Amino acid sequence: MFNDIAIGPVTLHMYGLLIAIGFIGALLLCNYRGKKRGLSEDTIWGIFFCAIIGGMIGSRLLFYIVELPSVLKDPSILWNFKNGYVVYGGIIGGVLVSFLYCRFKRKEAFLPYFDLVMPAVAMAQGFGRIGCFCAGCCYGRETDAWYGITFAHSNFAPNGVSLIPTQLISSAGDFLICALLLLYARKERETGRVGALYMILYGIGRFLVEFLRNDYRGSVGVLSTSQLISILIVAAGVCMYALVPRLAKRK
Repeated sequence: MFNDIAIGPVTLHMYGLLIAIGFIGALLLCNYRGKKRGLSEDTIWGIFFCAIIGGMIGSRLLFYIVELPSVLKDPSILWNFKNGYVVYGGIIGGVLVSFLYCRFKRKEAFLPYFDLVMPAVAMAQGFGRIGCFCAGCCYGRETDAWYGITFAHSNFAPNGVSLIPTQLISSAGDFLICALLLLYARKERETGRVGALYMILYGIGRFLVEFLRNDYRGSVGVLSTSQLISILIVAAGVCMYALVPRLAKRK
């Protein structure tokens, strides 16, 4: 839409700028809420950097898996880092590396930080999807509806065609999830349930939005790769939400 904005000699790349805003906002939110809960600020900072590293690696690895046939045909794709990042891979990679950091480096329980971080993750995703809108990636199907968006200079979306603004729909959903999780977390909850609720809400939302998207994302039968992952994430979230009280009683 308007990914590059020139201000004098400086060019702002909105996609990267909005992702940076999302990360910084998430860190500030985690630090603010973490202090109230008596959680370690050092651990929060560590998780922040682990999430960046694990997220970058995970998003890239899942892209390679989804695009394996294309990679085998053209191995140069492996070294093209301008695009090719899958959100679910970033989430899974960030969570996994953060878990390992808490477990082995900090010797702390991971779930309290998982509950703390996931509302902020949803907020960061909301900003990131606005970045997608600016760049034109993750675009929707063609539509004649009044809310259709037409790109003129996108390197990703088809230009001159009215499309469903799936990026903005996803962004609104992410911000809504953030708000709901923050409201839910205002009362004391069993450790792990806030994070589990994120998995359920985001998985359902992502599954539904996938029906509106028209960019290539890989497929498994009639489902997109992201829809299959969404089903697994929701199932894991439901199990986690249900089992948390039982696990707490065993301690």
